[in-house]
This record gives sequence, C-alpha cells and structure tokens, in this order.
Amino acid sequence: MLGDGGATPSRYELLSMVKKHSNLLGKTIVDEEDASDVEMDQGFWHDILNLYFICGRESRGRQDDDLVFFIKKLNLRGYNYNDDGKGDPYFVRRWAPKLDNVVGEKMMEVDWRRSFYLNLIAHTSFTVTVAICSNQVLQKRRVAVDTPLSPIYKVVKTVYASPSRVNFHLDARKAIETVPAYPDICFAIEDFDSTFHALVLSDTDHCYCVVLNAHGGAAFPSEPLGHDSSSSNSSSMEAEWDSGKMNTNKVTIFSGFVSYQMVREAYDAGRHRFGSLLSFSHSSGKTDRLYMKGPGGRGEVEVAVSGVEDHSLDISGPPSPGASKKGFGIATIVHKAASVASAARHAYAAAAASRNSDDEMLPLKCCLMSISLPWEHIAYDLLFKGGSPVDL
Repeated sequence: MLGDGGATPSRYELLSMVKKHSNLLGKTIVDEEDASDVEMDQGFWHDILNLYFICGRESRGRQDDDLVFFIKKLNLRGYNYNDDGKGDPYFVRRWAPKLDNVVGEKMMEVDWRRSFYLNLIAHTSFTVTVAICSNQVLQKRRVAVDTPLSPIYKVVKTVYASPSRVNFHLDARKAIETVPAYPDICFAIEDFDSTFHALVLSDTDHCYCVVLNAHGGAAFPSEPLGHDSSSSNSSSMEAEWDSGKMNTNKVTIFSGFVSYQMVREAYDAGRHRFGSLLSFSHSSGKTDRLYMKGPGGRGEVEVAVSGVEDHSLDISGPPSPGASKKGFGIATIVHKAASVASAARHAYAAAAASRNSDDEMLPLKCCLMSISLPWEHIAYDLLFKGGSPVDL
C-alpha cells in the first residue's frame, strides 16, 4: 500500500504518480498494452483516492468539500434511472476519516480509477467567462495570436463540476429536475437569467464567447516546502512534472464562440438547422434553448436565447403611488423592470446604429445555462494541457 513503511506522499507527489500512470486518458479505443500494470491495478487507485481525498483532505472553504464521489463498476451500472437511485452510475458519501467508513458495504462495487478522476474534477475550482467580442478582432487573433482580445462586455462566474445534469424549465427560471450526466461532467448556472440578463448581442459584428478555466483546488496542489526541482537528487518523474503543467495555475478546459448571424438564423428558424454546431429546442414561452457544440465537436453549451423587446418608445413617468405604499416587494419588482427596460433601450440603440435596409437588427439576450464535457477530456487537460490559458 502507498505510504506504508514511510512518510505519506504529499498531494504534489501523488499527482505526479497519477500523471505517470494516466496513459489511457482521452483514448477512444483502449488497448491494454498501452497501459502500465499500475494503471490497470484497482488497488493502486484505491490507495491514491484514500491518500488524496480521505487522509489528505484539504479544506478550501467550499460547502461541498466533504462530498466524496464513487463510480460503480461498469457491470453494476443500470441504464434506467430509478427513484431510489439504484440505476445511477455513481453514488455520493460524506467525508469520514477512514475510507471503509465512507464507502461501507459498497467497497467491492467501486471503480477506483474512475472515482479518483471524478473527485479530482469535482474538487477543482472553475470559473466561466461569458463575453461579447468583436468578430473582426477574433478573426485577426486567429492569424496573429498576440492580438489583444478586449471583450465588449463580459461576466465572470464561479461554477462547480458535477456528474449530474440540471434540466431547467425556461418559463419558471429554475431547475425542475436533476439527472445523472456521467460520463459527462456538467457545469450548471442555476441563476442564469439574473446573472446574464445584460448580455445582449446587438450588433452583427458581435460574437458570443464562452471560456471555462480551472484555476485551483485538487488539481493544483501546492509544491512541498523545501522541494528543489533543480536538485540532482530529484527523481526523473518529479523533474518531468516540474517541466510540465504542475507550475501552471490556470488551465482552459473549454473555449468557443459563435457569431451573431449564426445565433440569429438558428433563432429565426426555430428548428434543427446547423447539424453538430447549432440546434434549437423551442419552449412554450418566448425563450428558446440553444445548443452549441464546442470546437471539434467536444462538449456542449446550453444557452437560453430570447429576443429583446423594443422599449425605445416607452415613456418613463413617476412611480405609481401604489408602488411606494407596498414597500420592499413591489419596489424591488419595479426597480428590476426599470433595469431590464434600460438594458433593452441600450440594446436597441446599438442595434439601430448597425441596422441596414435589407435586414432588421434584432437584439438577442443570451444566458448561459450549462456546459457539459466528457470527464476524460477534463481530466486529461487538468493533468497534461500546456500553453497559455484563454483570458478575456
């Protein structure tokens, strides 16, 4: 067992071992000859998970720090999700000082390798940046990577990785059910409407951009004090890791953009029209659900899209006497309505400036609801992806 007969390895050292034995990550066709004996050894992954998330638990001030996820072995997973959860591909337990107490009688049901990777993802910190950028600037950046990318407007939000998917009811603006998503990992924004209410595409040059970055937590362990990567006594594994991603404090997991014109055409069509790139699902209200595939078909972004009504001719008057008498509730509603109307007027003013005689400009409010990605892609990027992260 790892750690027996000596000092317990640090998270930094444990993740170095994980990287060395992660040759199967991201491969669609698994050839066991490509894997090391250790990579196929469930006992190794049991010990790694135990040391990393049970014995070596590090609090980061997040409410879900005490949750530990366990993936069931493939032959034990069901395809029909029952109300009692027996068909779910995973189960969740509260942290306890000993792994046996955490898992209980389900010890033999656990796929320890996949469970480790899921916890690595779930206990890493992520932020999503949703921005409106100029299409011309983005095209220039494709040619010259050094071209500065200054968004016209952006929103940055902390999101959490989950093996569950939240299905939203667009009219109610709230989640109506949560279902298993694994092997996909879902990053949901439950308050999407209020978070992105001012993010409106109001010019034909506008592009809708989404960037998901990992920047802290389990996948970014601190280097042990006194560790000298330049020392001649350093192992080759440590030296290899030091020259790679271990010193990077941010990794881009997903980045993509779509032009106003493509969103507008899909919105007008209101049906599957763009194959793997864009598709729409109509709701009973005025808001539609837009699905966008990531670069290379990797991952999926779910966006609530709605046309912004023209309030440019509205006449603002003094608040009604009834509003002031009703107190906080009515006053808050009136204030929010005024804020939305103001945003709409600005959107239409911008749209009017770019409108031509052939095509009427329709401002489109785009609210990001979720990002879904296969767990193996996320795990691979957290361990191996190099290069500079995308920052907007």
